[in-house]
Amino acid sequence: MRTCTGTRTRTRTRTRTRLRRLVVAAVALLTAATALPAAAETGERRAHPFHGGLSAVIRYTEYGIPHIVAKDYAGLGFGTGWAQATDQVCTLADGFVTVRGERSRFFGPDAASDFSLSSASRNLSSDLYFRGVREAGTVEKLLDRPAPAGPSRQAKELMRGFAAGYNAWLKQHRITDPACRDAAWVRPVTTLDVAARGFALAVLGGQGRAVDGITAAQPPVPASGTAAAPDPERTARAARELFAADSAGMGSNAVAFAGTTTANGRGLLLGNPHYPWQGGRRFWQSQQTIPGRLNVSGGSLLGTATVSIGHNAHVAWSHTVATGVTLNLHQLTLDPADPTTYLVDGVPERMTKRTVTVAVQDGAPVTRTQWWTRYGPVVTSLGSALPLPWTATTAYALGDPNAANLRASDTSLGFGRARSTADVLGSLRRTQGLPWVNTIAADSGGHTLFTQSQVLPRITDELAQRCSTALGKLTYPASGVAVLDASRGDCALGSDPDAVQPGILGPARMPVLENAPYAENSNDSAWLANADRPLTGYERVFGTIGTPRSLRTRGAVEDVSAMASGGGLTVRELQKQQFANRVPAGDLAAADAAKACAALPGGTATGSAGTAVDVSEACRVLAAWDRSVNTRSRGALLFDRFWRKLTAAVPAAQLWKVPFSAADPVRTPNGLNTDAPGFATSLADATAELRAAGIPLDARLGEHQFVVRDGRRIPVPGGTESLGVWNKVEPVWNPAGGGYSEVTSGSSYIQAVGWDGGRCPVARTLLTYSQSSEAGSPHHSDQTRLFSREKWVTSRFCEKDILTSPALKVVRVAERR
Repeated sequence: MRTCTGTRTRTRTRTRTRLRRLVVAAVALLTAATALPAAAETGERRAHPFHGGLSAVIRYTEYGIPHIVAKDYAGLGFGTGWAQATDQVCTLADGFVTVRGERSRFFGPDAASDFSLSSASRNLSSDLYFRGVREAGTVEKLLDRPAPAGPSRQAKELMRGFAAGYNAWLKQHRITDPACRDAAWVRPVTTLDVAARGFALAVLGGQGRAVDGITAAQPPVPASGTAAAPDPERTARAARELFAADSAGMGSNAVAFAGTTTANGRGLLLGNPHYPWQGGRRFWQSQQTIPGRLNVSGGSLLGTATVSIGHNAHVAWSHTVATGVTLNLHQLTLDPADPTTYLVDGVPERMTKRTVTVAVQDGAPVTRTQWWTRYGPVVTSLGSALPLPWTATTAYALGDPNAANLRASDTSLGFGRARSTADVLGSLRRTQGLPWVNTIAADSGGHTLFTQSQVLPRITDELAQRCSTALGKLTYPASGVAVLDASRGDCALGSDPDAVQPGILGPARMPVLENAPYAENSNDSAWLANADRPLTGYERVFGTIGTPRSLRTRGAVEDVSAMASGGGLTVRELQKQQFANRVPAGDLAAADAAKACAALPGGTATGSAGTAVDVSEACRVLAAWDRSVNTRSRGALLFDRFWRKLTAAVPAAQLWKVPFSAADPVRTPNGLNTDAPGFATSLADATAELRAAGIPLDARLGEHQFVVRDGRRIPVPGGTESLGVWNKVEPVWNPAGGGYSEVTSGSSYIQAVGWDGGRCPVARTLLTYSQSSEAGSPHHSDQTRLFSREKWVTSRFCEKDILTSPALKVVRVAERR
């Protein structure tokens, strides 16, 4: 037996040695190719490397994480497109159907859109919008713009390579995923398709938010009567609620710690983005290397060829969805004789008519008309709660500066090549490519950065004061949505001298905090990125100053400020913070709720149905709860259901005894108002609900908050937005299925990064929903099981770490002619 075992061991050792030699040879080949002097590369070789086709080397390590090496940007894009297709071909293909405007053709016009790339409620409206974009040549024009206004040559090469890699994978593989196996809609793509996907992501907060309102906008018919003008107060309220909510189910936390707070004087970064767990806005993890030019690791949004959130050897960064309002409205004064003509300084200007035809499954093609102005498309709503009727005298045009922004790839490339947080800020200022996120970064020199450097319309408070219509005078202070008088030429957005494109705010206006002991954001405005060094002086369009913070922000600032004050921080402390699973709402309210519950006469409360409910057990469970949402926590589920009902029933102004104070924004408001009429009702309803579902009031959270993968339940830690939990998850309530039986969004690509003075960063990562959406893949749920156990993946960034991976698998991928 010993001889046999020894033989197998020697065989495995020789195999691994040969494999590593192969890798070293491949990387050396790529390095040598990269090092060729420019004069040695003919035009043909530059256009068609590796004898007429693109290629890359992909080294897979644990959990299916690819480390992609190529000699140039086209090859890197090729390897990225190939590797993404390996894990996510059906999801990618579905997104390409969307940006081509073909959902109605393949899935039917009335089916619900998947909402990954726009807010369109139905496939038909999605197609009308994206076909219109395609037929207008919008993305082609952006690709043709010279950098920095348009994408650089490297960015375009990445897109070209991504399309080629995706297509080569399709050509050389048979799809096994039932979600799209043998589907006619899985087809080769072009560079334009890849760029169009980037465009869709850029306009998510602008035109993408208003697709239904753009495609439904039609001039009024005289016989139909006059539509009522929007009520200013109701519209302002709706706008505030719309833009205060997470953008399309996305949020995030991130914190950077300076060297003054860490154990070794170097920086630390913890990134915890909250993104959808299904569909086309998932993250996907990789390392991208062009020897001597780029070496970066992290998470990319599907369909994009650059790392969105990540680190290199010197700097780490993350993003949080920002409060800046990426659109504005222009209120048009119409020609009384023609509702498709508007007046600017008394001069009539005709709208542009855009006729779009969409192919429809099992039916005749559908043709609709869209109306565009110098300001953007006419829009008749921003969601169902915010109508903007087109009347005989008034219409509204949507301004979205990100409809001219195809620069995000260059911003990301700048991050990947950065050697410090100053370089990160420099990339943001040079390219201005990020549409709807903040950036938080730390570097090996101990520096930190927070900046809300995003592409926003050039709405200054002075312009809003001078040019707002009656509607805008309410919507702008309430929500940051400006409604400007389009009939006045002096109300045009104008240009900042340092801005990359006309009509946007320049870098000098962006909120920036450098080298604070900590810099943190949890989707509130820039004001409290550091509670001891509040940021002020920015325009209202960026967000508010001196207003109540979310419970997640309050809890996060409490946690990270205490960490910074304690000092001696390491990556291990970041890992602990990610899975502390403390519930700020519980710390503020659970004891008061349990005490008031115990004081209810007879231990009963009346539910919303008018039935008396025995809540005495609920009182004891709430009192004993550990105030966490760990999977083993007892009482967390009861408090969750109670808290959701209470916050829905009781207005925020009546929920607390001590009101908000801008002088103490982290600790106020506080003191649960148990006298509020909805308190006892919410407690009774939550208790009755769990009992009706057969769920014990003191059940462990993980027994009833889980996802099912490969036929097995995987317990999920974390909690919903209103609880204020750092480790946010948004689960789907299905009492008949056992409780919370799926997660729609929440913690996604998580990274904790630091440095120890060596050549390799100290990094731990976790992709909560795993690399592949295909149920048959070995990487469909492996990291999800790690997330359940609150475990991490040790990043393999340096060559020695990649080559010593016990799971190492090397694939050389290339086009076949």
